[in-house]
Amino acid sequence: METARLRLRRFTPEDGPAIHGYLSDERVVAYEPYPPQTLAECQKIAQQRSQSQTMWAVCLKDSGQLIGNVYLAEQDYQNWEVGYVFHFDFQKQGYATEAVRELIAWAFAEGHAQRIFAQCNPKNTNSWRLLERLGFQREGHLRKNIYFERSEAGTPLWLDTLVYGLLEGELQG
Repeated sequence: METARLRLRRFTPEDGPAIHGYLSDERVVAYEPYPPQTLAECQKIAQQRSQSQTMWAVCLKDSGQLIGNVYLAEQDYQNWEVGYVFHFDFQKQGYATEAVRELIAWAFAEGHAQRIFAQCNPKNTNSWRLLERLGFQREGHLRKNIYFERSEAGTPLWLDTLVYGLLEGELQG
């Protein structure tokens, strides 16, 4: 898939160093359910993603540089979940919006999706603003519904989640 500035492709096992370029950055993974990743971990991630039909590598069209990824996977009842992670140096330039818009348009056009949803941490302002720019509606604010870490005492460090949904015909831009 191509947009004006991007090429979306499947991952390859050789993408490990490029994935490490963004998944090793604390600023990038701050709201992800995992800590910054090592190069060895990113090599394994590249291998796993190369076998996946749900993960898309997002590359600059001109140079081919891998700058992030978009996740798009079918769930129950023709609902699809979307997620995205981008290299810090390429955030706030519209790349994520462009890539997510392309995949969502494809999912609706091909008749795969009835609804697309996304979840994010309320503190991740960049993420929920992207969703709202694309026409997603905030459907819920789940309070203390998930945790990724525990305190030193072993108790969960609970987090809130925003839930957004988009129906066919609502995609903006």
